[in-house]
Amino acid sequence: MNQPVNFRISGLSLDQFAPFFTMDDAELSQRGARLMIADHKPGFPCRVSLKDAEVGERVLLLPHAHHDVDSPYRSSGPIFVRENACQAELAVNELPQVVWHRLLSVRGYDSAGFMLASEVLEGKDAALQQIRRMFADPKIAYLHIHNARPGCFSCRVDRAI
Repeated sequence: MNQPVNFRISGLSLDQFAPFFTMDDAELSQRGARLMIADHKPGFPCRVSLKDAEVGERVLLLPHAHHDVDSPYRSSGPIFVRENACQAELAVNELPQVVWHRLLSVRGYDSAGFMLASEVLEGKDAALQQIRRMFADPKIAYLHIHNARPGCFSCRVDRAI
């Protein structure tokens, strides 16, 4: 019997978003971004820390090219970043809480950025099973997890060595 493939989930790098928190409303608007205050939890999932913002926390809402590949599956969309986010550091095979209780879309891509598989599912256990199922196909190089209802990018999943 084949052993399940180990994986690692990663958030986006905070460095690319830090300058936005020093911009005024006009500068943010020119970049299609805005600062907001989280007014409920869950509801403002940070793509750096892979945690939901606390009520009252400042978050940045901005467009982000999360699948910047030379294929028809090139994609961008809105994301939230917490002002005081710390970089997510997840263990091998660890799912962040930000995906535990959401309806998810998991998409599997080959090394050229072409989608080979996709599935919509709910919750931690289903996500874990789907990640392992998709990585059982050696043609799938990486996965993206999206929040299915709003359709926004959540995090990337890579095979762990």
